[in-house]
Amino acid sequence: MDSRHDRELSLRERKKRETRQRISDIATGLIGERGFDAVTVSEIARAAGVSPMTVFNYFPRKEDLFLDRIPEAAGLFTAAVRDRAPGEPPLAALRRLALRLLEERHPLGGVGETFADFWRIVADSPALRARAREGVEEVETALAGAFGEAGVADPELWAALTMVAYRTVFVASVRRLLAGDPVAEVARDHRDRMEAAFAALERAAPES
Repeated sequence: MDSRHDRELSLRERKKRETRQRISDIATGLIGERGFDAVTVSEIARAAGVSPMTVFNYFPRKEDLFLDRIPEAAGLFTAAVRDRAPGEPPLAALRRLALRLLEERHPLGGVGETFADFWRIVADSPALRARAREGVEEVETALAGAFGEAGVADPELWAALTMVAYRTVFVASVRRLLAGDPVAEVARDHRDRMEAAFAALERAAPES
């Protein structure tokens, strides 16, 4: 049975998540209107009704206000490996995750009707491009840990190979969205290429 302390803790955590999401949503809106470099953290804080210190408590760097899904990506990738069905290979679990994210038109899935505007802002900002690359490295490090727990031989190598495959398909689809290709067509090709990428990884993978 939940105690009063547990309920209060849950309420505080929910409020923290809501505050974090509100700050991120406001930042995304302002940056979408004016560009990353034209918006300051102080402006975002004022619009969100919090102090700049509060903003930095939730987002250590300004870039994280816009690229706020890096922790979520690490969590999803590692959970796919750790929570996979008994006997299911880690790569098969990651393939399922990749295809599910695509079907849901999740921002981490690569293809969506409104994603081009977001990625155009990233492409136009050297700071955001650099942070996105760092984010991939952070997800790779987390995935290596999950692979190690799963008994995968040379987990750092397989985490790197997995992220290269995922990123290659992801970036190619984003470029097509930026070029104005139809979303449905990009999504279909994205699925085919992601399937092929994981099939190649699975053929080369050692037994784990």
